Amino acid sequence: MTVRYTGTLPFIFLLLPYCIGIGAGLGFDATNTVNYLMIAAVLAAAFILINFLYKPLRIYKANWLGGVLLFVFLFIVGVLNVGVNKGMNHKDHFSFKKADELLIKIIEEPLVKNGTVRFTAEVKQLFNKTNPLHTSGKILIYIKDTTANITYGDVLLIKAKYNEVSAPLNPAEFNYKAFLANKNIYHQAYLYKGQYVKFKEGQGNPLIAYALKLRQRLVTKLQTNITNQEAAAIASTLILGYKAQLSDDILQAYSKTGTTHVLSVSGAHVGLVYIVLLFLLSFLTRFKHGRIIQAIIIIISIWGYALLTGFSPPVCRAAVMLSLIVSGKTYSRYINTLNILAFSAFVMLLFNPLLITDAGFQLSYLAVAGLILLQPVIYKKIIIKNKWADKLWLVCSASIAAQLAALPLSTYYFHQVPVYFLISNLFILLPSALIMYGGILYLLLPTNFILTKWLGYVLEKLILFTNHGLTVIEHAPLSVIDKIWLTRFEYILLYAIVIMLFIYLRKTGKRLIYLFTGLVITFIVLVGIKNYTLSHSSEMVFASIRNGNCIVFRNGKQAVVLTDLSADDKAFKYSVQPYLDSCDVNRLTLIGMDKDVSNTFFTKHGDSIKFINQSIYLINKDTGRYPDADIYYFMANHKNVLNNTLKATTFITGNTVSNSFSEKLVVKAKTQNINCKILRRNKAFVLASNRKK
Repeated sequence: MTVRYTGTLPFIFLLLPYCIGIGAGLGFDATNTVNYLMIAAVLAAAFILINFLYKPLRIYKANWLGGVLLFVFLFIVGVLNVGVNKGMNHKDHFSFKKADELLIKIIEEPLVKNGTVRFTAEVKQLFNKTNPLHTSGKILIYIKDTTANITYGDVLLIKAKYNEVSAPLNPAEFNYKAFLANKNIYHQAYLYKGQYVKFKEGQGNPLIAYALKLRQRLVTKLQTNITNQEAAAIASTLILGYKAQLSDDILQAYSKTGTTHVLSVSGAHVGLVYIVLLFLLSFLTRFKHGRIIQAIIIIISIWGYALLTGFSPPVCRAAVMLSLIVSGKTYSRYINTLNILAFSAFVMLLFNPLLITDAGFQLSYLAVAGLILLQPVIYKKIIIKNKWADKLWLVCSASIAAQLAALPLSTYYFHQVPVYFLISNLFILLPSALIMYGGILYLLLPTNFILTKWLGYVLEKLILFTNHGLTVIEHAPLSVIDKIWLTRFEYILLYAIVIMLFIYLRKTGKRLIYLFTGLVITFIVLVGIKNYTLSHSSEMVFASIRNGNCIVFRNGKQAVVLTDLSADDKAFKYSVQPYLDSCDVNRLTLIGMDKDVSNTFFTKHGDSIKFINQSIYLINKDTGRYPDADIYYFMANHKNVLNNTLKATTFITGNTVSNSFSEKLVVKAKTQNINCKILRRNKAFVLASNRKK
């Protein structure tokens, strides 16, 4: 062979070019699959050919050639695979044809929340005036019908009233459009009772359908003897991966203490199952072929547990990984866990390259890689002679390693760092294991058995105790550093720092110290420049919020928000709060549209507003005068305006203004050479100023 691999890690070197290819495929549309297929075929043929002719042609002198060919081949396979898997690249996608009705099949368990049923479906056919057409593509469906009796695998006939998923309209708002696009969902539909008909039942995968029904029965069983709703919801999530009933308060408590991984049935939970099985089946290794029998039972049991969780993606990832590790250790004395990790990632990305965009996929693999690479190095740096103290340090080193490996990316996604993650992870370690083992035992016992009822009571109290402990940690002083908004370059730089720290811990040296220090200083300087820029800038943001008005006046890290929403309103938290956090606003004044306020940079009196060097006038339905102003902000339809001459440079219509009035105002603005911005279903209007008062 002309390809050389370093040590025992061949799949690391296969995974790298393939992932780069996936990244390239996501960056541009690889729609011309024929060209890529031809290039891939030529490269594959060349690779095979040089392996037959490497002696006669003395290709062994250029032993890098095979590696380059394989690298380019895997890169193109990555690009090609993304193009094939992107739904919008398929010519039969349902959105390319006009339709009156759609025939859809539910492909996931419907989620019921606040009287609305939500699920993802595949569009199988569309109907219009011509013959029905077979189609492809996914769609996100919301049905406002509490009586809807629909399940996974049902086929529905619905009205073809769907919309493209909207892009974020406000600065720093979560990009839900990109999030769904990475799941091959580009459209959504909102339906009411009478706008759909159940056409068929049970058309999904029989195994998945059985798994989901079984999980639902087990969730009901947990709720039978765990009477506290909060405790039952956590038990269902921790043991079975059923998150539908978790409250926002619980999610926040786990998030701010760095223990969210406990609520995601994943590698840690499957690992706990594996440890128990390994202990219970250890006697089999004494017999001939006992190791093989043990491995078969463990793998079947692991996938049986995956079945109980409804084959959730995190559990499947962990099950694949552990199945490979168990198989490898059964037939080999030595197995490189990092290579198994790379192989499992390679296989999963081969089947679905879009998984690489999933935050859970990224963070779980990074955490496991941290445990494999960083934990032994960190653990060996401190030698403890006491047996129990050493075991405690072993657990601490594992927690530090996993957190360190995932920290830059988790901070980039979630904008916070839990300060007491080590304390909270140590605190939750034993309770989570007891809840896991106790929960599985509970599910195996008969519902009305006295031991089952007692076990349910114990589980409930243990869960409530755990929640209380995490809530105490959450509310401790400086428990979380939040409002951290990293750029891509900054989080990549953070990973460079982590990698340099890892190399330094393995082999010390002055050059490594200099490199590490240089990277840290660069990061600090970049953050300092960003903070300085924010502190010495000001801007107005006319937010685009459905059925509401909101204007943000930011001066450095201070802001006044003029709105008819409360700070606890979901629309405010989703559309406005992220912008305030991204600007690290630490002094916020929130006032109603009809209130007056004055400070060093902002004054509002009646409908007149003065912000640094800008004047704004609010127009509502009762406005009777039209003073000169830089900006007229319309909160309601006001027909008298159309008959008056207005002295302003910009008109802005809020989301509470009708489309018809906005259109008339645009016409009037053109006649007076006035700029006009319509916020309804459009992006927020941001007016920046370098002047800071």
